[in-house]
Amino acid sequence: MDDSIEIIDVAPRDGLQSQPEIVDTTIKLELIRCLLDAGIRRLEVASFVNPERVPQMADVDELIRRLPEREDVTFIGLVLNKRGFERAMRSGIDQINCVAVASDTFSQRNQGASINENMQIIAEISRQAQAENFPCTVTIGAAFGCPFEGEVPVERVAQMARQLADMGFKEIALADTIGAAGPSDVVQRVRAVKDATGDLLKLRCHFHDTRNTGVANAYAAIMEGVRILDASCGGVGGCPFAPAATGNVATEDVLYMIQRMGLHTGVDIAKIMACARWLEGPLQTKMPAMLGRAGVFPAHAVDG
Repeated sequence: MDDSIEIIDVAPRDGLQSQPEIVDTTIKLELIRCLLDAGIRRLEVASFVNPERVPQMADVDELIRRLPEREDVTFIGLVLNKRGFERAMRSGIDQINCVAVASDTFSQRNQGASINENMQIIAEISRQAQAENFPCTVTIGAAFGCPFEGEVPVERVAQMARQLADMGFKEIALADTIGAAGPSDVVQRVRAVKDATGDLLKLRCHFHDTRNTGVANAYAAIMEGVRILDASCGGVGGCPFAPAATGNVATEDVLYMIQRMGLHTGVDIAKIMACARWLEGPLQTKMPAMLGRAGVFPAHAVDG
């Protein structure tokens, strides 16, 4: 088994987008600096969306202008439509991540388009990104369940993954946007997507810990061969368009599990924990991550 796991920290974007009070740009930049210092090398830092719908992202252009220049780091921006893609291309962001939602109702709520309409938009984005040699990935949102329609058919997720692979995407994330999945769901969907796409792409997983299954789902994904996981420092996060979709799986909790499995990430758990403790100040709330309460075991085992 490949013993290296890549962690993409999404705290600066997914972690902050639903916060009730606007987070200052300088705080976001300090969070990003802390994550870099801990060893994170891919970060989802912002989304190019309508600021009236997601006010926390109103400073996206300023944030990207002020990002540190690091050749060893990839800063990712989320886009939901063609307008967001064009803004992202102008911004200087390193990589773009599109979203294809696996239920029509949620797709309409999240992006104002049906599944089929949104897939057509993503196909246009993919063609333009490839023409300009610009790195672009895609997330299948609500891949494990929809807050409005309930269960999402496995076959639909696999079919969408195949369509996206045929568009030229080389990395696809399966997102449990509302934290509905259990480990068996992860196994089922990862296998279905692999069967549908073969060796065409890298598979990534994005879990929420809404129902306390995030770490177990990350384990299931790893055992199925997934080597890229999204997580959020401190477990902060959620989706503003999905009722009760609180709590991205915590980076430090996933790191601890990975370390106990004898696998490696290159990320320093102690520094992630320190970053989460610091973030509690600006956000004026306790982080939900379990490791921040209990600490690592044994106490000196902090090397990721």
